Amino acid sequence: MIKSLVHSKKMFLIDLIVMTDNNDNVTLTSGGNSFGKLPDHLLIEILIRIPVSEWAQVSCVKKQWANLFRGECLWQAALNRTFPLAAEAKRWPGPIPRGLSRRRYTALHVSKHIFSLDGEIDEIVGHTYLFLKEQLELSTMPPPSGVLHGTMIDQFIACGKSKDIAHELASLIWLAVLDNLEENEQTFLLLKRLALEGDVFLPFPYSRSNKVQWRVFEKLFTDFRDCFNHVDYYDVLACAKNKFQPIPSTWLGY
Repeated sequence: MIKSLVHSKKMFLIDLIVMTDNNDNVTLTSGGNSFGKLPDHLLIEILIRIPVSEWAQVSCVKKQWANLFRGECLWQAALNRTFPLAAEAKRWPGPIPRGLSRRRYTALHVSKHIFSLDGEIDEIVGHTYLFLKEQLELSTMPPPSGVLHGTMIDQFIACGKSKDIAHELASLIWLAVLDNLEENEQTFLLLKRLALEGDVFLPFPYSRSNKVQWRVFEKLFTDFRDCFNHVDYYDVLACAKNKFQPIPSTWLGY
């Protein structure tokens, strides 16, 4: 029955007809099949087969569907279908929690599509990415970068990673998060703060990678050059010259 109701992405979007009356009651039909009266468990089986890129749009079609996407059942079903081995994973120690099914699905999706280290999906890598990205995007002042970096290192070591692997993974996550921050004023202020942070000597693996510090300055002097005033530009440029020798010519010429 379910197979006869499930369309490919293209056919679903073409055939799906939404008719809404003044009372916000919605009747959905697709190819003559009524979706309006399907029980939740069948709707879930259909919805999780729609491409992930369409989920945000689909969740806005009907209140019932929005409630399903806010609940635990749909995400648990999606987790079991897309990442069946994840159910066997034990809870891990460390400061970054695993969370419920939606959080775990998001972390696994990130691990697969952003990192996919040697073809393997490491859930904790996705959780650490989400942790760092959310901390840096806080509307209030985020914690110092050294604290965030140390939290990530502690998490990997608590999960059995060696110090070398923990340092490598933390650096990869920093680079990925920096590259995926929105280009807005908040990100500019964040990057400027990271660039101006004083160097604090920490033992390996808690020392931050030069690649991460380089990326901060690179984004400031390329993506956010127009956001500087004269004073800020020369302050940050002085920090760059102090940290890196030589510096690229593209960073000069305010």
